Amino acid sequence: MTAQIQPQTGTDIWTESGSWHFTRESIIIGTAAAALLHLYQRTFAPLRIRAAARQLLTREEFFGQLEDHRVDKYVAWQDDGQPVAIITLTRHLQSVPWISPEYFAARFPEQWARNAVYYLGFACARPTARRSPFLEMAVRMAIEPLALERAVIAYDVCAYNNSGLRISDRIAEVFRRHSSYLPEELDTQIYYGVNFA
Repeated sequence: MTAQIQPQTGTDIWTESGSWHFTRESIIIGTAAAALLHLYQRTFAPLRIRAAARQLLTREEFFGQLEDHRVDKYVAWQDDGQPVAIITLTRHLQSVPWISPEYFAARFPEQWARNAVYYLGFACARPTARRSPFLEMAVRMAIEPLALERAVIAYDVCAYNNSGLRISDRIAEVFRRHSSYLPEELDTQIYYGVNFA
């Protein structure tokens, strides 16, 4: 089966360090979806024992995100058509099962009224892409239009990725280099346990 990607919008953006190109996709199915699932599972599987909240979507949930036209998929591709990385972004917060759209409606009423509150669902990349300008290019591609729209973007980072891999610091640095806006912490959930051993 060949990859079926429908419809492709936007122009390709080439990174400075490799022969990848970026596209914004509405729906991804077929072998491209299967390749992205493999990449996603390899990236997020270690969090099963490092995060109390479930970080890994099921196969059905993952394909549901790829097939949902309300969720934009920003994908980095190799010349041979293989996906290298993906970021999902949506303004339809009800399509993100692990968040409360009502919270964001109450927190950002002006942007909510304009349908200008976005959520970054997940981001993952091959290990080689993580050491490249991928994150910066992908964030810029997804975020620059939102700044022009005076929108809000929200995302979540588990404690392990936040303190261990410093993902939120890396994202904040991209914002710092390309805008005068910086992320602010919106909410925190802390898991407690009582060991009666």
